[in-house]
Amino acid sequence: MFIEFLINAFAMLFVTIDPIGLAPVFLAVTAGASSIERRQIAIKAVIISGVTLLAFFFAGRQLLEVLGISQAAFQVAGGLLLFIIAVEMVFEHRQKRKAESAEKVAEQEDLSQTAVFPLAIPLIAGPATISAIILLAGQAPGLTGQMGLIAILLSVLALSFFVFLLAARIDKLLGPTVQLIITRLFGVILAALSVQFVADGIFSLIEIHS
Repeated sequence: MFIEFLINAFAMLFVTIDPIGLAPVFLAVTAGASSIERRQIAIKAVIISGVTLLAFFFAGRQLLEVLGISQAAFQVAGGLLLFIIAVEMVFEHRQKRKAESAEKVAEQEDLSQTAVFPLAIPLIAGPATISAIILLAGQAPGLTGQMGLIAILLSVLALSFFVFLLAARIDKLLGPTVQLIITRLFGVILAALSVQFVADGIFSLIEIHS
């Protein structure tokens, strides 16, 4: 059960953050920057997104309670949101949206601000990732599961950082066709995981109101 949870958590966070898909976006928003500047931007983006996601990990459920939203209801809503993201990935809409965000800051003079927008928020710590981390935190089996989830989150963020550092090589190595195939494959996986979230949430709602 614990190992299965960790595998599902890694798959969910890896697909929603999509480190490989962020490589060309990172290159676009840091065009004209030196290697040192790109490294600084990558570090800042990962730290800001990590702090944001950890904040929702620790306080997300309390926020739901304050708003009067049950975990089951959020599970259904979060699952639907993740399913929409999955559909966008399969039909290539998400990559176009990322490219549009990159274009908005392409001519920005202070490149360091791109670490905050659009890299940290919303490309890494976006609505889908925030929903995923809250859902996974609610499903974590005890303290061990929560610690494991934090380790998984940090590992995916670390992977994103290394992808940023190697963005030029990855973009050249994979090419647009392979990146498109990978994105669509991840989209199908995310769709299946999101449907499972919705199904579990519906069953929980039925149990609560029965």
